Formats: sequence, structure tokens, C-alpha cells
Amino acid sequence: MNHLFEFLLRQGDNALVLGHRTSEWCGVAPALEEDIALANTALDLIGQTQLWLGYAAEVEGEGRTANDLAFRRDAYDFRNMLMVEVPNEDFGRTLMRQFFFDAFQVPWLDALQTSSDQRVAEIAAKSLKEAKYHIARSAETVIALGDGTEDSNARMQAALAYLWPYTGEVFVDDDVDRAMADQGVAPLPSTLRGQWTATVTETLTNANLVQPESGFAHAGGRSGKRHTEHLGHMLATMQTLQRSYPGAVW
Repeated sequence: MNHLFEFLLRQGDNALVLGHRTSEWCGVAPALEEDIALANTALDLIGQTQLWLGYAAEVEGEGRTANDLAFRRDAYDFRNMLMVEVPNEDFGRTLMRQFFFDAFQVPWLDALQTSSDQRVAEIAAKSLKEAKYHIARSAETVIALGDGTEDSNARMQAALAYLWPYTGEVFVDDDVDRAMADQGVAPLPSTLRGQWTATVTETLTNANLVQPESGFAHAGGRSGKRHTEHLGHMLATMQTLQRSYPGAVW
């Protein structure tokens, strides 16, 4: 196994899948300001995808491009966290998921800035600037809605309860994580759990939301052993053009 390639796929796939999910609110968000803000967040994530998957294609060395990796792989070849592929369904769920993701990405990208791999460090430094904006906004929005009306609080509490079990997967180390840590490319995800928990606890407290007592990992995301149909349905839309007209460019 090429551990660096797998590592880069994980970074790119997280950004790609979440970016696409977030973009699904474009034109249909409950308020114009939110519509624009989510579209901008999605664009940031897709831009990060280009960097991560572009480097992954170089490391693989088989002539594929970032577009090939994004649009011409099947669902079982993706390595994203399961949390990012869960359908939006409710606006509160979208916002809570973004917050959970951002709370991890900021310390994660900050740590990657000192990676032994110069390209990883450069991509992380560029992406961190956007992630800091994302966490400021997502935390603020979670607090505003959690500490808002009775209805908005209930919706955010429901989103929290639904997504909480997925958060455990983020901090489960595997052979790829250990290889990257041994090479100084990236820290073990488990070492960032304390920072994530501190950020999440403070924000949920300020939002008057009740944090679940424990979280359980939904296995199968990063390992590729998927157990949901969510990603397959999403890819059917996202990959339509390349599947219908292979190699199409514009």
C-alpha cells in the first residue's frame, strides 16, 4: 500500500464530499446570506480538493489527474469520513456537521503545516486560512440557533444527536495514520481529540445544547468498507458529466 497516496485521498475526499454536500444548498438555503455563505464554503472546499487530489495523482504516478480521482472512482474507492457524506435533509444538520468538521480541521491543518512533506505543509498552510474562517462562522451559527428560539434549539439538538455517533471515526488511528506519523507527515488523529472536544464543548455550552455523554465510531469510512448508500447516490449526481462523456473538458 502507498500510505502517502491513501493519506492524500482522505484529505481530498473529505473536502470534495463535504464541498458537494454543502453546495446542494445553493439557491435553496433558508436565507440569502446563508445561501451565499454556504456556497463560498463549498467553493473553498472544492479548491482544497484540487490541491489534495492533484498531489495524490502525482504520488500515484499512473497518469491520473485530480479530476480523474474525483469523477472516475466508484463509491467504495473513496476514503472520506462517513459524517461528511450524510444527506443534508435538515439545515440544522448541515450547520452542525460543518462545525464538527471545522473543529477538527483547524488543529489538523495547523499541525500539518510542520509536515516533513513540503507539499503537504504548503497545502495545509493555504487551507488553514479558509478553515479558520469556517470555524468562526460555523461555531457562531450553532450558538445563534441553539440559543435562539425553542424551535431552532430543538432542531440543533436533533442534529447534534444524529451526528454525534459519527464523530468517533475521526479519531480512530489505523495503519495509514501510523505510517504517516512515523514519517513525520502528519500526527495521529487521536492526538487531536482533546482540542476538538474542548472547542465542541465550549460551543455547545454557549449554544445551550446538551452534549451526548459518549460517541461511537461509525466504522467503514476511511477504510473504504462503506456501509451506507449515501455516497453512491451523491456520486450519481456529481459524476454525471464525466460518466456520460469521459474525458470531457471545458
